[in-house]
Formats: sequence, structure tokens, C-alpha cells
Amino acid sequence: MAAAGNTFYFAWEAALEVWLQSHLPAALLSVISFFSAFGEEACAILILGVFYWCLDKETGLYIGLNAVMGCVWHPLLKNMALRRRPYFDHEGIDLLRPLDPHADLYDIRAQGYSFPSGHSTNGPAVYGSLARRMKKRWMYVLAVLLTFLIGFSRVAVGAHYPTDVLAGWSLGLVIIFLVPWLREKTGDIRIFYGILILSGLPGFFFARTDDYYTGMGLLFGFALAEMFERKYVNFKMAKTVPEGMIRILGGLVLYAALNFLLKSLLNASLYLFRTLRYGLIIFVLLGIYPLCFEKLTKRNSKSKQTQ
Repeated sequence: MAAAGNTFYFAWEAALEVWLQSHLPAALLSVISFFSAFGEEACAILILGVFYWCLDKETGLYIGLNAVMGCVWHPLLKNMALRRRPYFDHEGIDLLRPLDPHADLYDIRAQGYSFPSGHSTNGPAVYGSLARRMKKRWMYVLAVLLTFLIGFSRVAVGAHYPTDVLAGWSLGLVIIFLVPWLREKTGDIRIFYGILILSGLPGFFFARTDDYYTGMGLLFGFALAEMFERKYVNFKMAKTVPEGMIRILGGLVLYAALNFLLKSLLNASLYLFRTLRYGLIIFVLLGIYPLCFEKLTKRNSKSKQTQ
């Protein structure tokens, strides 16, 4: 799909991005671009895995669900605003870090719209969630710093206007307060997830970008995985560092394998298959994969006894 949508911005936004890309050294822009990674899928999955599989299951669920809702609500809003990315309309602004490096830079479906910034939403949704759970001053400072650097990087690499970033930060903050409050007020996990799913469903009628269907798949899979795990699995936290490292490594390998396999099997051009793909991935990682943990622990115990 060719670049389409709405163009609206403040003059200072485009001028700032042109100035940044024309005055900052290429090496420094590469360093700044690196901070975008802290707001991307792989980093969020790693943080979720470390806490959910190894350290504190409830903290993992807390962080993971807030991140998932960011992945649902920010593309939902993007497909309402339909704001074109800065590099679409301004000479002197290049996209230095595309959302999908394998797709055409002007493919709206793959690269997505601009408002609000998804990376900037993930900043407070992930690191703000972690700070709220840990309640440590240094974690609050780190969360604010990473959130700022992620947002600044999205402007510097030409992917977003500054107002996209401000809107993303605002959405992330709303999520980390609204989603836990809603969970507490509803009480019933089925009603809670039903409300969250209903909030995202309207996008199926008008959303035309991959990120929305990814987010909805994550939400469906996350909801089913939590209910399945609580009822049938109820795994325990890792007791040793090596056990935790094995869980994390195994989870990352499983994620990569599932992503590759399902991407090959399911038609990537169909939105619903994308939802199914990510739903299956997150369900397996959070619901099915922990079934292996008890067997792994018993095997390690037996091997130690025989030594």
C-alpha cells in the first residue's frame, strides 16, 4: 500500500528534525538510534520473560499486560489519525530506523502511521510499570531516562514528529494507571479481559496496518495464556540462576522458532492470520512453555543426586 494519510504538523517540528539530522554526526545518530531498541518488541519480550519465567510471575504479568495494551491502543489511534510520518513529506528528513526494515519505506501497512508513537508508548508502559512494581527511586529515575531517550531517538531518526512522542508518553502513562485500576475494579478476570478486548475490537472494521493486528493477537493470546496457566499449570519461580537462564534461553529460542515457522505457514498478507500468529506465539510462551519447567527441575534434581 503506497504512502497515504493526513499531513499535519507544527512548523517547529519539521524544522527541529531537519536540524537534528543535518547537525548531529552520523556516529551520534547511530548511538541515539540504538535507544529505540528499548521500546521495541524484542526488549519487551525479554523483560517480560525474565520476570514472568524466573523472578516474579505477577510482576511479569503486570508489565506484559500494560505493554500489550500499548500495542493495541496506539495503532488503534494511529488508524484514526492517519498521520503520515515526517520523512514522507519533508526533504532533509530521512528514516534511519524503519519499523520494518524489510519492507518499502513508503509502505503504510508495514511501516504504520505516525501519531502516536508506539515506541514512546512502550517507554512508560514497560519501564514505568517496572518502577511502579519495584517502588525504588533509582528505578523511577531509570524509567524516566529511558522513556525520554526512546522518545528523543524516534524524533532524531525521522520516524515521528515530537507531538507523536508526547502523545505516546501520555498514552503510556494512562495505561499504567488505567489497566491495573480496571483489573482491581472488575475482579473477575474474564470480565476484565472482555472489556480490554472490546476496547480494541472496533479496529477490525477500519485498521489497515500490521501493528494493530499484531497487538490484537498479543491481547487474545495473553488473556488465554494467563487463564490457562492459573488453572492448569501454576508454575513456580526458578530457584537458581542457571535454572532461570535456561528458562530464558529456551523461551527466546522458542519465540524465534515459532515466529519463523508461523510466518512461513500463515499468509502474511492476511490481517487475521497475523492476529492468529501472534496470539499463538504469546499463548505458547506464557501458557504452554511453563509446563516444561517442573520436568526440567526434576531432571536437574535427579542429575545432582546421581553425581
